[in-house]
Amino acid sequence: MNSASAPGATQPSSELESGNQATSKGRVLAWASWDWGSAAFNAVMTTFVFTVYLTSNAFGAEDQASAVLGGALAVAGLAIALLAPVTGQRSDAGGRRKLWLGVNTAAVALLTALCFFVFPRPEFLLLGVSLIALGNVFFEFAGVNYNAMLAQVSTPRNIGKVSGFGWGAGYLGGIVALLIVLQLFVQPSIEWFGASTEDSLNIRLVAVFSALWFFIFALPVLFAVPELPKAPQAKRLGILASYGLLVRRIKAIYATSPHTIYFLLASAVFRDGLAAVFTFGGIIAAGTFGFELSQVIFFAIFGNVVAAVGAVIGGFLDDRIGPKRVIIGSLVGLLIAGTVILVLGNGDYVFLGMAWPGSTTFWVFGLFLCLFVGPAQSSSRAYLARLAPHGESGELFGLYATTGRAVSFLAPALFTLSITLATPFVAPGEAQRWGILGIMVVLLAGLLVLLPVKSPGQAPIAVVPAA
Repeated sequence: MNSASAPGATQPSSELESGNQATSKGRVLAWASWDWGSAAFNAVMTTFVFTVYLTSNAFGAEDQASAVLGGALAVAGLAIALLAPVTGQRSDAGGRRKLWLGVNTAAVALLTALCFFVFPRPEFLLLGVSLIALGNVFFEFAGVNYNAMLAQVSTPRNIGKVSGFGWGAGYLGGIVALLIVLQLFVQPSIEWFGASTEDSLNIRLVAVFSALWFFIFALPVLFAVPELPKAPQAKRLGILASYGLLVRRIKAIYATSPHTIYFLLASAVFRDGLAAVFTFGGIIAAGTFGFELSQVIFFAIFGNVVAAVGAVIGGFLDDRIGPKRVIIGSLVGLLIAGTVILVLGNGDYVFLGMAWPGSTTFWVFGLFLCLFVGPAQSSSRAYLARLAPHGESGELFGLYATTGRAVSFLAPALFTLSITLATPFVAPGEAQRWGILGIMVVLLAGLLVLLPVKSPGQAPIAVVPAA
């Protein structure tokens, strides 16, 4: 490992290398349990159920409700971008990483539970979107501390496997939570008071279920993983002083480990493409390939299973060939699968004498997309954890969140632009398919920016100034 020096800086070493030499299976399971539980907020509240409820005609015009929700989430994204690095930095220095993981997780659970009081009337729209937006802010803050804990529960030999296991647990937890929600609340298989649709009681109870699910499965990590030691001679800094220290540390990271910054920029681009695969996948399935809602949900369940398998396999490969190769292989796989979907579209073909309808195209290559998303996400986290200076993982993962938010407009903008440009040249109903091209452009850009970035084993650990 290369090293560098700077006046007044600490001796460069990674938090991973200076940490555990052996892994406790109990701690890994406890850590991954948080990922499993967090899926209730991600999959149930913000993706498939509660935000769909908020943008229904019960809250007024659907377009207006969607715009209000989008605006609230945009404000939340700005808050995350501005605050995430400093919250990570302060939890690192104060030896309060686990404490703030618990506080932020509890805040998400509370805000989620309060969604029970969002009745299906237009006057409750602002309350609903505010709770979801605030939940997103605290969820990202919790995620910064959670990701930073990766170095505490893994070793240099198995960090990829541990990260992949966590991502896999998150995908599977989302599937289980969605199935329970569908069977008990949305399309109940038994008659009970929670199945009542009066005042949307069943959907409002989904919020209570999601809060309890997240809170209960988040508890193990708070008991099993020890608190981060307080940084020696750490000074108590005010908020403005914390931003000053953040700027100095970013400059120091760039001066002594520029490839850490390069990776943050590259990953921000391709992670936006990865997010778009799931964000627009269901929309394309319904709009371009004619899937019914039940088919979309069915595909989502299978897609999450495949993504979980991919994350676990990618984790094993990560420890053997390195995270950069796993990410590159995953991005290439995504580009190939996405290109096939774009080219074939919803047409009917015959291969080797067998009928190949458009639905088969989406099922086969859509699942390939899911297979490659998991490893790319997991290895990105493991890549950065390997480069985090000792005691600085929280701050670095805060920058990881910030850079991701800074470019989160790319894939949605290019998706929309591609559809707009294609509309005059294709038959009605065919333009949406070309939105895939916008997502592929973002993934290709991320891949090209990543190629010259050094692997963690070849890049120096940054030397950062003390607080």
